[in-house]
Amino acid sequence: MTLEVTEQKIWVTLSGLPLRFRLEWPFHASTSGADFWVLHGDIALVGSEGLHAPVAVNLSQTVREILPSIEPKDVEAPVINALRKEVDRRQIEFLKSGKLLPVPFSSRHYDFKRGQWVFGKATDEAIAVFLERKVYWQTKVGGSKSPLSREEREKDGAPALEGARVWIGDPAEAQYLQTTPAHVMALAERLVAGQGLLRIDGEWAEATPALMGQAERFENARRAAVEELEKKHAYERG
Repeated sequence: MTLEVTEQKIWVTLSGLPLRFRLEWPFHASTSGADFWVLHGDIALVGSEGLHAPVAVNLSQTVREILPSIEPKDVEAPVINALRKEVDRRQIEFLKSGKLLPVPFSSRHYDFKRGQWVFGKATDEAIAVFLERKVYWQTKVGGSKSPLSREEREKDGAPALEGARVWIGDPAEAQYLQTTPAHVMALAERLVAGQGLLRIDGEWAEATPALMGQAERFENARRAAVEELEKKHAYERG
């Protein structure tokens, strides 16, 4: 089973790469006899000409024991964040046709003392840039428009923003940045909206023309991150 919402959503990395994930649920026991579970998926690099990375997420027994279940509701966010972190570390290569890459989903992403996932704590400045990129790419590519009219949204108590709306209070994003949704939203108000780049309503944001007018900056960041990935993997191939 593939979750449609995951395929539609744009997941941005701290290095500036916009990604789409297709995960083929559920996890299944390894057929090699090893003591782990496997989830196949594919990571598409948004804005490229068909570059993607097929992956096999290998869930270790140690991590399986601390999970409530291996259903999407309990494990989708840390799986996506583990994959994003591997992209940040330049361990995943994007090609037009690539081999299936095994990716460990292991205890290195989990702090047993504090009982929480750890993917590396981002600074406030990095989070602010991340939010700009997230809203830009989701607005440009994701097309996340509210299905309700302005009047219907106001009547139901939903955000009164018009047009494309981006959820900045997403706990999965806060987990990736190793902070809280409340802190992310506070930074959105203080560091991004204060510059006139976003309009904020609760946990939701809307890009302003000022943000969308900075397309070259976001495209350049994506190109630079892709070039760094390509240089690293070209060096490894010799």
